[in-house]
Amino acid sequence: MDLALTAWQLSPELVLLVAGLVIMLVDALRPRESDSGWAPYAALAGLAAALVASVSLLGREPDVVLGVLAVDGLSLVAKMLALVAVAIVVLFSGPFMKERASRRGEFYSLLLFATLAISILTGASDIVLVFLGLDFLSIASYVLTGYVRESKRSSEAAIKYFLYGATLSAVMLYGLSLLYGLTGSTSLDGVAAGLAGGSVGNGMILAVLVLVMAGLGFKIAAVPFHQWAPDAYEGASTPVTAFLSLGPKVAGFSVLARFLYFAFPGEVQTNWVALLFALSAVTMTVGNLTAIWQRNIKRLLAYSSIAQAGYLMIGVASLSTGGLVPLLFYLGAYLFANLGAFAVVVAMSRGQSGEDIGDYAGLAQRSPGLALAMLLFLLSLAGIPPLAGFVGKVGLFLSAVDRGLIGLVVIAVVNSVISLYYYLQVVRQMYLLDPQRDEDVAVARPVRATVLVSVVGVVLLGIVPMLLLPLIEQAAGAIIPGS
Repeated sequence: MDLALTAWQLSPELVLLVAGLVIMLVDALRPRESDSGWAPYAALAGLAAALVASVSLLGREPDVVLGVLAVDGLSLVAKMLALVAVAIVVLFSGPFMKERASRRGEFYSLLLFATLAISILTGASDIVLVFLGLDFLSIASYVLTGYVRESKRSSEAAIKYFLYGATLSAVMLYGLSLLYGLTGSTSLDGVAAGLAGGSVGNGMILAVLVLVMAGLGFKIAAVPFHQWAPDAYEGASTPVTAFLSLGPKVAGFSVLARFLYFAFPGEVQTNWVALLFALSAVTMTVGNLTAIWQRNIKRLLAYSSIAQAGYLMIGVASLSTGGLVPLLFYLGAYLFANLGAFAVVVAMSRGQSGEDIGDYAGLAQRSPGLALAMLLFLLSLAGIPPLAGFVGKVGLFLSAVDRGLIGLVVIAVVNSVISLYYYLQVVRQMYLLDPQRDEDVAVARPVRATVLVSVVGVVLLGIVPMLLLPLIEQAAGAIIPGS
C-alpha cells in the first residue's frame, strides 16, 4: 500500500479532523472570559484547505481507499458542495453566535466534525462505514441543535431530534444487518454480487430497502420520517438550522445514490425506483401543503426543505438515465438559495423577533437590498427562471421523463406551483405591507457578505449554468455511464 497516495486521497478528511481538534484544544486551553473571535477564521481556513485538497483529487481514476471509501466524481463534487455550504454557515454565524454563546470555539469544531462525517459519507462504499458515518453526523447534529444551552427551545429540539434519530438509526441498522445476512458481504460491490444470483426474493429485498430508507429518509427529511425537522429547525439557533437544512441532505443523497445504484443494480432497480416514486410524490406534496399554514419563517423553510427533498429524490430515481448530474446541480442551486434565505433570517433576528413572517412586513422600505435578496432566494427555491432553481428543476424533470417517470414530473410541477403560494406570502409581507418598525435593519458585515455571495450564486448558476455543469458531468460520467 502506498501510504503517500492514501494520505493524499484522505487529505480532505485529515484536514477537517486536524482543524477541528486544534480549534477545540485551543478553545479549551484559553481562559473562559477570553474572546473567541479567532475561531470562525480558523474554521474557514480548515474548510478552505479541505476544499483545495478535494479539488486536487479531481480528474483522477476512481479508487476505493482501504476498501471502504470511494474517491470518485460523486464523492468529490458532493464533498465540495458540503465544504462550500459549511463555509457559508460559518461566515454568517459569527455575529449571531457572539450574542448567544460565551464559548464559541467548540461550536466551530463541532461544525468541522459534522463536515468530516459528511465527507466520509459522500464516498462510503461499505455498509458498516455508512452506518458509522451516519451516526457520527447524527451525534454532531444533536449537540449543535442544543448548543445554546440557555434556550429551552433549543434543548427541547435537541432531545426530540435525538430520540427520533436514535430510533430510526436502530431500524436502519437492522436493515443493514439483514442485507449482510442475505449477501454475506458489507461492501456495496459484494452486496450487488450477492443479489445478482436471484437467490434473494423480491419481497425480502423490498423489506431491506424500506428499513434502510427509514434511516436515510430521516437524514434527508423525507416523509414520513420528517417529523423531527420543523421542531429542530425552529428550536435550533439559525446558523445550525441552516446547516441542518443542507449538510445532512448532501450526505444523505450521496449515500442514497451510491447505495441504490451500486448495491441494487439490474432488475432490482424496479423495487427502489417504485419506492422512490412514492416517497418523492408524498414528500413534496406534504412539505408544500403543510408549509402554507406556517407563520414562523424557520418552520416555513423547514417544510420547504422537506419539499425540496422530494424534488431531489427525482434525480435519484432517474440515476440510470443521467439523473446524477441534475441531482448534484440542484444541490448546488439549493445550497445558495436556502443558505441565503437563512442569512436574511439571521439579519432580521432580534432576540425572539425576526422569526415571524409578520416581522418581514415593509422590509422593502426598511432594507431594499435585503428584501431583493430574499425575493431572489424564494423565487429560486420555487423554480422561477432565470434563477438557478429553475435550471436545476428542469434538469431533474427531463431526466425523469427519460426514465419514463412522467407521472412523477406532473406531480412535481403541480407542487412547484403550490410552493409559489407560500413563498409569495413572504414577498407580499416585504413589498405590499407597511413596516411594523421604523428603524433600518442593521446587517453585520459577514452576514452582508453571505447574502451577496448567495445572490451571485443563484443568479449566475441560473444564467450561466455551464459554470458548474461541465465539472459535474465529467465527475458523474466517470462513475455512472450516461450521466
